[in-house]
Amino acid sequence: MDRPSAVERSLRKAAPHEIFDVIRSLIERRHHARSVELLMADYAMTRLQPIGVLPHTLPPLSVHDSAPGRAFGAQKPHCVYDASTSTVTAHLPVSVRGDRLGVLSVRVEGGEDGLAADAVEQLQEYADALAHEVVVAERDTDLFLQARRAERLTLAAEMQWQLLPGRSCARPEYSLGAQLEPAYAIFGDSFDWAASADDLYLTVSNGMGEGIEAAMLTSLMVNALRNARRAGLNLSDQAYLADQAIYGQHQGSRYLSTLLLRFHLPTGDVEIIDAGSPRIWRLRNGAVEAVELEAQMPLGMFQDTAYISQHFRVEPGDRLLFVSDGVYDALSPGGEKYSFRALAASITSTRLLPASQVPRAILQELLGYRGSGPAVDDSLVVCLDWHGRPDPAGAG
Repeated sequence: MDRPSAVERSLRKAAPHEIFDVIRSLIERRHHARSVELLMADYAMTRLQPIGVLPHTLPPLSVHDSAPGRAFGAQKPHCVYDASTSTVTAHLPVSVRGDRLGVLSVRVEGGEDGLAADAVEQLQEYADALAHEVVVAERDTDLFLQARRAERLTLAAEMQWQLLPGRSCARPEYSLGAQLEPAYAIFGDSFDWAASADDLYLTVSNGMGEGIEAAMLTSLMVNALRNARRAGLNLSDQAYLADQAIYGQHQGSRYLSTLLLRFHLPTGDVEIIDAGSPRIWRLRNGAVEAVELEAQMPLGMFQDTAYISQHFRVEPGDRLLFVSDGVYDALSPGGEKYSFRALAASITSTRLLPASQVPRAILQELLGYRGSGPAVDDSLVVCLDWHGRPDPAGAG
């Protein structure tokens, strides 16, 4: 019988706010590390924030042009030699099932040849164990959530971020990434996902309104859909019950444009309900095209709306982009709307990036188009790369 490692046992015994102190002590003792640092990715995914004694901490580092940022982006260990101190710093991604949380940086004595492969592997195991415990610890301590903040969140943004399942995830069949902007003052756009052995459920919603009202409306929808999904209902009934929950609360005065999808993992069949949706774009064989669907009523607009599923199929190598109207309705400083051509160019230019990095990159290009002024709406991009289920017959 496999038993938990000594590292895992030590972490499980620690108080939630002490797990990083425990891992740091273990690494310092076993690897004679000179320093051990945990950096958490901020909500905008542009900075890595060192954990310290909050609110006092070290200056953040850029995700884009720093050594820890290189490990974070590539999701691989990155070692840097410092001749002045004869040390090597190993930067190790801290991630859980594809959800990128941050970077663990460990500085030890070493030469220009860097660290031995087995030493890097051992340190990565520490980072992996820490990642799992951070996710669990966040239920009972604010330490790691506070460390993610480069600035204060609005209350609406606080409510929205607590709804989300993560910002990326991966399985052999698919990779997912998502990002909301402005990260610290989002309104009502949201996404959710959940997977079983053979199905991936994904919802993408375009929020209505602003501030607390928008966040409360989105919270009602997300929890209604989760409740229906966890009751084992099919996609049409999930949409119906969420629709009635929103209508019962607001009598049609407030509603949500939402996409509901179920991916059948063995076959790539996609069941979808387009309830006044955000838009879907597909990148296949280098060409960008819109996925045309029959639009149905937004959730909560009318009483007793019946929703009908549609179907299409994804193929290995397909990339799907789900985009809210805060992206395609964005205006340049001169008042020109962001066009399909501009979005298609952005999708094409990011084709070599992994799914987890695509939303951030597209939103960054959008910011360059829109200019530095305040956004009139929040923007959401979700990226799904479809790999298909591996063939067991070809595994050998």
